[in-house]
Formats: sequence, C-alpha cells, structure tokens
Amino acid sequence: MRILVFANTPAHVHLYRHAVARLERAGHDVLVLTREYACTTDLLEFFGMPYRVYGDHGTDAYSRPQFARELGGQFGTIVREAVRFRPDVVFGRGPYAALAGTVTRAPTVLVLDDEPGDFNHVVSRPFADCILSPAVTRRDLGPDHYTFEGFKECAYLHPDVFEPDGRIREYLDVGPDEPYVLLRFNALDALHDADLEGFSREQRRDLIERLSEDATVFVSDEGGEMELRDTPARPYGLHPALIHDAMAEASLLVADTGTMATEAALLGTPAFRYRGTDDHEYGEFAELERAGLAEQFDAYEALRDRSLEILADGEAATRWQRRRRAYVGELVNLTELLVDVATARGSLERLEPPARRAIRPRSQSL
Repeated sequence: MRILVFANTPAHVHLYRHAVARLERAGHDVLVLTREYACTTDLLEFFGMPYRVYGDHGTDAYSRPQFARELGGQFGTIVREAVRFRPDVVFGRGPYAALAGTVTRAPTVLVLDDEPGDFNHVVSRPFADCILSPAVTRRDLGPDHYTFEGFKECAYLHPDVFEPDGRIREYLDVGPDEPYVLLRFNALDALHDADLEGFSREQRRDLIERLSEDATVFVSDEGGEMELRDTPARPYGLHPALIHDAMAEASLLVADTGTMATEAALLGTPAFRYRGTDDHEYGEFAELERAGLAEQFDAYEALRDRSLEILADGEAATRWQRRRRAYVGELVNLTELLVDVATARGSLERLEPPARRAIRPRSQSL
C-alpha cells in the first residue's frame, strides 16, 4: 500500500511517527508531506521519516487572508506531489488532506481535535471518508465522524509507546533530585490563534523570577522573542525531539499553549495552562481537569500562586503519577488504531473487531 500523511506542525509529526514506522516495517510505502515551520522538518529528520516539503510558514501572527494567500501558493506543489505518489489512502486535516485525497481519488482520513473555529472542518469535511477525534470533542461532523477514548497525543504518549530517556537530566545538566520547571510561551501564529494574547512580556519575566526561587527554570519560547540573558532562567536548548522526556521529569509545566499542556498532563506532570484572551472551551482540557492532571487559569496571579504552591508540595509528583496510571492506561493506543485504519484503506467497515471496538459513531457518544 501507499500511504500519504500530512504533518504540518511538530505535533503532527509526533502524532504519526510511530504509525509511519510500523507501516514501513510492514512493507508499506509511506510519504509525509510537510512545510517548513518551527522544528517540523528537524523532527522528521530525527525520526527518519520519509518526507517532502511543499511550502513554508513563519511564526509571525496569522490572519485568514494571509492563510488563504499562503495556501493558494502551496496547492500546486501538493497536487504535484500527491499525483506523483499515487496514494491508496491519505491522512491529515484541513484543506491540505482534502485536496490531496480529491485529486488522487484516494480515501481521506482526518484526525482532528477540539480546536476553535470552523474553517478547517468546513473545508475538509465534505471530502473526508473517515473522521477520527477524541470522544471529548464536542462537535458532530456527520455520519463519517467516529470517536475514540483518548487524545491525539495518545499516539505517542500512551504508556504502551512512550519510554522516557533516563539520561534527560544529564542532557539538561540538572541534578538527580533538582526540581525544574518548563515554561512554554506560545507564538500564537496558528489560524485558530488569530487575535489571541497569552502571557504579556511583564508576566513572563515575573513568572520566571518567582519560580526561579524554588526551581531551575527552562524556557521554550516558540516565537523566539524572549531575551533571557538578564533573567535567572535557562533556554531549553535540547533537540525538540527530547521535549517529552524533559516534560516527564519536570516538577511542573506552565504554558499559554494547548498541546504541550495536554502532553505534560498525559505524562503525569502537573500542567498549568494560562488562557489569556482565549475563551474557547476545549473538551480535552475539561477532561484532563476532571482527571486531576491539568489546571487552567484566567488570571495570571492565580496561576503564579498555584505554581509556587505546587513547587512547595513534596507530594505533588506522587499524586500526579498515581492519577496518570489510573487514567491514561485505560485510554486507546492511537498508534494501533491509525495503523489499523491505514491498512483498511480508511474503511472502518474493514477493521478487525479489536479496532472496531475502539471507536464509535460520534452521534452515539454525544
């Protein structure tokens, strides 16, 4: 079989990397179409995934007109690459996968989450043969929409597939018992981030200074605008492929971005998300809050004070790991499901009974 996968962001690389490796080992021909964005191609290289680049996207603020211009310039390359590859099935999301599936007449599988806005869903839904999303996603995208118990991050952070690198403290140059915090500052450059604001410059500096009193602070600044030389923080400088290993050992992750907060929570690390001006209600975060693995804050001072409280709590790490074992181990291993759907050419009717039992029509899970 020939399987075409779209990986437009670092998170998409992680979503598909284990499935791509398994499909290749089984003798299938896989191609990843991607764009130059942040560390996306760095991750594809690190994991040895077969890819071609169809365009690029910077980390400046995004707008819908800009998105339309960018996409229009990339459509030609996507069409050429897709037609040349001749896929039997296409995986992705938004207009990228929809276009590739249409021009090649290949079944198209969309793997979605509870992102705000309707643009990607409106554009791609009519062209999808199968839509997969977490059961906590609150929208219903029609008769081809199926859900699974879990999160898209379960494709790479489920206990069955994730094994932390025991050398991560050595890489970070922190002691065996030295507490450290990861701060993730969002570039807010995605389409669904348009007009949103996260931590202000003053809040970032205050958070660093206060948390540094109790722990070593590493900063991952997606937009690359934070000057750290005159702060007590250290830049997170490891290869981006090691970020989940670093999260797993951290005492706390604080972010104004969604994906990394979800990832830390699923790893059993206290994950605090600052909403800023984002008033969208995400089903994933509501579920992680219910499981006691993540917390969200509308007010900066409340987040800062709660972060300091957790760092002073010697039992916090044990509680979070206990909650992770009880909750995450029962979720679907999404890599298994993606491999099964790929080998079934996107037809859920062809799935074997174990995979069929892992999903249910969205209309039945509302």
